[in-house]
Amino acid sequence: MIAFSSKYRSKQVEILDNLELKGSEMEAMLVDLKTVNKLLGGHKVTLSGIETLLQSIPKDELVTIIDIGCGDGNMLRKIVDFSKKKKYSLSLIGIDANPHILKKAKDRSKAYPEITFKHHNILDEHAVSHFDIALCTLFLHHFTQEEGQLILEKLCQDAKVGVVVNDLQRNRLAFWLFRVFSSIFIKTAIAKHDGLVSIARAFKRNELETIAASCRSVQYTLKKKWAFRWQLVIKKIK
Repeated sequence: MIAFSSKYRSKQVEILDNLELKGSEMEAMLVDLKTVNKLLGGHKVTLSGIETLLQSIPKDELVTIIDIGCGDGNMLRKIVDFSKKKKYSLSLIGIDANPHILKKAKDRSKAYPEITFKHHNILDEHAVSHFDIALCTLFLHHFTQEEGQLILEKLCQDAKVGVVVNDLQRNRLAFWLFRVFSSIFIKTAIAKHDGLVSIARAFKRNELETIAASCRSVQYTLKKKWAFRWQLVIKKIK
C-alpha cells in the first residue's frame, strides 16, 4: 500500500531507482512515461524554463545543457527540436546512472548529433562539469531533502547560466487523480506504482524554496504549472 502525507515527503522507493532495471520491463515502462508526458504536457515546463535562461544569450553562441537523470533521452530530443525552431545553438549532454537505459538513449538519439550521453551517478563528486545550464526533470524527488540540497548547490555552483527544475507537487488531489489516470492510460505495474510514489515523495512550495535558497549568488522563480508541476528557474548572478 502506497501511503500519502501532506505534511511529510514519503521515504518509499521507486522501482525505477533500481539501476539494474532493463529489458522488456524497462521498455514497457518507458512507453508509459512517454504517454504521461505526452498527455500531461510535462516537457513544456522544462522548455519554457530553458527559454527563460536563454533570453540573455546571443542565439549564435553555443550553449551546453546537461540533463541529469536523462532516462532514454526523450527530453533531450524534444530540446533539439525546440532549438531548431527557435534558432538556438545547443550542445546537449544526457547523464544517467543506469547503463541499460543509457544504451537505449543512444540508440534512440542516433539522428541527433547534438546529443551525447555519459554514465555517472550525480552524487559522485566529479560527475559533471563545464556546462551552462543544468536540467532536473522529475529528478530531485528521488532524493532526500538533504541530498537534493547538495545536488542543487553543486549544479548552481558549476553552471555558468543557471538551472531548471521541473518536478511534482505533493498534492492529495493529484495522488488520487493519478490513480484514475493510470487505470485508463498506464499499462505497466511499475509505472502505476512509481507514479504514486513520485507524488508522495514530491514537494510542497516551502520545501523547494528551502533547497533553492541554499544556492549562493543566484536569483530564482518558483511557479505552479499545469498538471501539478513545479517550475523552478535558477539564474546565476554574475
